[in-house]
Amino acid sequence: MLRNVKNNVSWVGHIDWELDSFHGDDYSIHNGSSQNAYLIQEEKTILIDTVWKPHSNDFVNNLKQEIDLKTIDYIIVNHGEVDHSGALPQLLDEIPGTPIYCTANAVKSLTGQYHRPDWNFNVVKTGDTLDIGNGKQLIFVEMRMLHWPDSMATYMTGDNILFSNDAFGQHFAVEELFNDKADQCMLMAEAIKYYANILTPFSPLVKNKLKEVISLGLPIDMIAPSHGAIWRDNPMQIVEKYQEWSDNYQTDQVTVIYDTMWNGTQTLAHNIAGALNKLSPETRVKVCNLAISDKNDVVTEIFRSKAIVVGSPTVSNDILSSVGGFLHFVREMKFKGKKAGVFGCYGWSGEGNRVLREMLERAGFDLVEEEIKCNWNPVSDDNLRAEADKLATSIIS
Repeated sequence: MLRNVKNNVSWVGHIDWELDSFHGDDYSIHNGSSQNAYLIQEEKTILIDTVWKPHSNDFVNNLKQEIDLKTIDYIIVNHGEVDHSGALPQLLDEIPGTPIYCTANAVKSLTGQYHRPDWNFNVVKTGDTLDIGNGKQLIFVEMRMLHWPDSMATYMTGDNILFSNDAFGQHFAVEELFNDKADQCMLMAEAIKYYANILTPFSPLVKNKLKEVISLGLPIDMIAPSHGAIWRDNPMQIVEKYQEWSDNYQTDQVTVIYDTMWNGTQTLAHNIAGALNKLSPETRVKVCNLAISDKNDVVTEIFRSKAIVVGSPTVSNDILSSVGGFLHFVREMKFKGKKAGVFGCYGWSGEGNRVLREMLERAGFDLVEEEIKCNWNPVSDDNLRAEADKLATSIIS
């Protein structure tokens, strides 16, 4: 059903309460999500994006109940990823030849995924416009690497709505659609998690693109992303957050991350956390056991942190696969300006700390010299506390 966004603009997407993972299983979802598509009904009728293929039947059938599909003059594809374009094949079977407006890279993406070079593609770039009647226009703004090379945003004059696609979104189901109706704590928690896990690798590009968009001088009364809440109450607040987050973001937080075999490395982790708190009571300290912690939540904690301390026992001259796999994922994030320390237990050869150092250096962290390397099972005594204090001091200073 059509749900009014503003004037002649309606939401026609899908709220996915049951969704629990995204990008395969690479992104965890705790509070549902949505695939937001929008219908503009001025003198011209325009559809902006669609939904994921599993919901394409519902999407097309619901749209049919509201409008004659043949009245759709244009389809805007802001991004070719399947969660936004999945219903296109079924929709275009109903209305073949409908003009599609997208970037040149989106043509590559859509033809590569759906193998339909016969679709009526119309390539646009930043600054191109499309008249939609009643004195209004759509203005296209390329948003390369936010978060794919094909991404763009579409701005609607008159109503001053920025249809931003993946930028400024959250994986968060909001039945009421709008940011002022959402739980504010959950909304911002999901927004920072989304940025930390999806957009952090592209932060320099985000920073430059934000400057470019702001320099266009377009009044923005509403930001309508493709996931989560629509920003109608003070919409620029999320732009301001992106400006902050894109600038090597960190707060006064240290996160201790580890996995353990027989709880020795866990003992080290807890002692390090205690030492950090004792040394700097104002610093927020988080402890994450990778065996039971959600990796995307841990990445979000790293994003907030000025430093991390990572631990693993030595296993077969290496580290636990849970820690190694996680650090490979962290490397993708391209974090900058954050310290790191290492710790771990070993029984025989003790290569674990060296492996941790190498992986963290490749991931862009600044390694401190102090570390804890414990032979066999540690005892929480004065010696361990002294070692933990030294490591904490090097991390905090």
